[in-house]
Amino acid sequence: MRQSFRGWRGQRPFWGGLLTLLGGIPIMYFPYANLTLGTMTIRMATTAGAGSLIIGVLLVVLGLTMWFQPMSRVFAGVAAILLALVSLVVSNFGGFVMGFLLALVGGALGVSWMPFKPEKRSRRGAQAPDAGGSDDGAPEPAAAGAAHGAVPEAGGATDDFSGTSPDNGTNGRNRAG
Repeated sequence: MRQSFRGWRGQRPFWGGLLTLLGGIPIMYFPYANLTLGTMTIRMATTAGAGSLIIGVLLVVLGLTMWFQPMSRVFAGVAAILLALVSLVVSNFGGFVMGFLLALVGGALGVSWMPFKPEKRSRRGAQAPDAGGSDDGAPEPAAAGAAHGAVPEAGGATDDFSGTSPDNGTNGRNRAG
């Protein structure tokens, strides 16, 4: 069971969703809380209590969205950051800064998370070294590829898809797939 949870957690922005969800709790709790100090009751209610409740509930929903819809992580993260910033003004300084910081960091983690895709390894052996020049990993310009006898065509081996050279057959157009 632990391994399956670990696999589930690795396929989504888990920590971003958790921090965003936890950030919503103090934001929606403090405007409705009554603190007692001895015999004195301090009421934290503000005129924007409904706004605080809405912001808190939205942050909880955005945290759950990061968990269960990981493809929406960028939208959920940006929305969480914006709601955290709005909570500074609306909800007792963002749940006394605790909710603000949790939602801000959670939103940033949601935006920055990327799914892990393992690299496909080639089964071919070591290739024969080129007769000319050293290969430093930099892409070969289209003119240099044409000098070695390669004809630059769209979709060919020398096409760099960058759209920066009219010699590569794309005429400055980018390709989407």
